[in-house]
Amino acid sequence: MNDTQQSISGSEAVTNASLDGEAPEKGPVFKQPKERFLGLRGSVDRTQSMALGLLGVVAFFVAWEVAHILTPENQQKFLPSVGQVVGKITYLFAEKGYVADVAKSVYRIYVSFFFACLFAVPLGLFMGSFVKLRALINPTVGGLRYLPAASFVPLLLVYFGPTDFAKLALLFLGCVFFLTALILDNVEAVPKELVESAQTMGAGRWHIVFKVTFRSAAPQILDSMRNMIAVSWTYLVIAEIVAATDGIGAVMMRGARFLHVDIIMGGILTIGVLGVLTDISFRIAGHFLFPYMRVRR
Repeated sequence: MNDTQQSISGSEAVTNASLDGEAPEKGPVFKQPKERFLGLRGSVDRTQSMALGLLGVVAFFVAWEVAHILTPENQQKFLPSVGQVVGKITYLFAEKGYVADVAKSVYRIYVSFFFACLFAVPLGLFMGSFVKLRALINPTVGGLRYLPAASFVPLLLVYFGPTDFAKLALLFLGCVFFLTALILDNVEAVPKELVESAQTMGAGRWHIVFKVTFRSAAPQILDSMRNMIAVSWTYLVIAEIVAATDGIGAVMMRGARFLHVDIIMGGILTIGVLGVLTDISFRIAGHFLFPYMRVRR
């Protein structure tokens, strides 16, 4: 029996089964296996990402509240509840001019980070583009990364005194060398084929640096900036504890003098919220500046 006869007889069998009232036999239906919560290289859509993120935040605050409840009553002032901390933040905003302190801290973070980017972005770009320049500068920059920013506090006080410029300088030093190293890595990750193709087509040196290398590395550079401004926020309290009269760090230190733990935790929570908002702003900027990255992801 040839293939044509087999197909005809198969069709007749299905037709006869249908005429007899019997359902034709069906092949096995493929079912997509359920993805495990801890599955490697899994996928998550935007709705799931938001739901899981919200669940994580809720779990954190629930754990905080449970820890407060389990703390002995005579020691609960050292671990205030979520409601007490939020209430204290509201009180600071309403009665103590906390808005001005928050604005001052935000000003210090963004101004210092702006100048850190002005220094680190071109330096990292040139080091990544020119091998000999990298060999000259990279050992020094690499060594400066390991110097703790807090160690510069006495030196800055000697040079500038307890001024606002000293605080800006400390925040600048806290992230500029790490940012330079990250941008260097971003530039070095640009495929050599892009540079070689541009050279083959006759592009000049500076055209390759700014139009090819920088544009190719720009999305990764923005990610590095987003990560490093988080480090800048971690140095904020250190910058504002020395002879500071304003800022979130100064408010926290005044609270520490009188063992007002709720004020200290309120300042920590404020910095955390501002840090998250900063991170979101960088993500939104990347979303609109580099729309082609959305397609890749």
